[in-house]
Parts: sequence; structure tokens; C-alpha cells
Amino acid sequence: MATLRECGSLDIDWELAPEDAVTMYLEWGNNNWHSSRPPVRSRFDESIYFVVDTWEETPVIRLIRRNSEASEEILSLPMPADLLPAWRRENGTARGVFAPGEAVTAWLKEQVHAAVPG
Repeated sequence: MATLRECGSLDIDWELAPEDAVTMYLEWGNNNWHSSRPPVRSRFDESIYFVVDTWEETPVIRLIRRNSEASEEILSLPMPADLLPAWRRENGTARGVFAPGEAVTAWLKEQVHAAVPG
């Protein structure tokens, strides 16, 4: 499993929400996004994106690589305690898999980009 520092070279789609990834890769053509996202054309098309999994007591941040055939967890880490209050304000205590939201995304970008030289 990778670390955040090792993810700096990946082409992370910071805008892709988990529900949109399902639409893109598991419901081929069943969307009207052609103006905003190119359609998936083969199993070689892939997206890499973050989600927050709240099925456990402490939310878990996961980095996912998905194509039309599979999804792979690249990274998994517990949400840092200092991000929990902002997360709870934005999302409450609902259980599920969610897009990271503004505060978590800002923190992730800071961590990932800190690992990229230059």
C-alpha cells in the first residue's frame, strides 16, 4: 500500500466523486457528461480519486484506482483527528462512501503536493 508522499506522481482526479465513478465505469454510456467528461472507451481508461469511507467509527480516507473491470485501493488511512470536526459539520454522521469535501481535499492536496519536488 502506498503512502501520501508516494502518490504525488499519480494523475489524481480531484473532482471525481464516487457516485460519478460508478456511473462512468459501471454504467457505460448511461450518462450525459460527454461535454464535461470523455466517455470510457476501453478497459485501459482509468481514474484515480479519493473517497471517505464512514462505515467505521473513524472515517477512512481511501485512494482508489478504477477502470471498467475493477477497482483497486492504492492508499488507506484514518482521517486525521484535526479534520474530523470539519468533516462532521459538512457531512454529519451518515455512513457510506463520500467525496472528500473541501477541508479534506485541501489537506490531501497539501500532503500530496508536498511530496512532489519543484
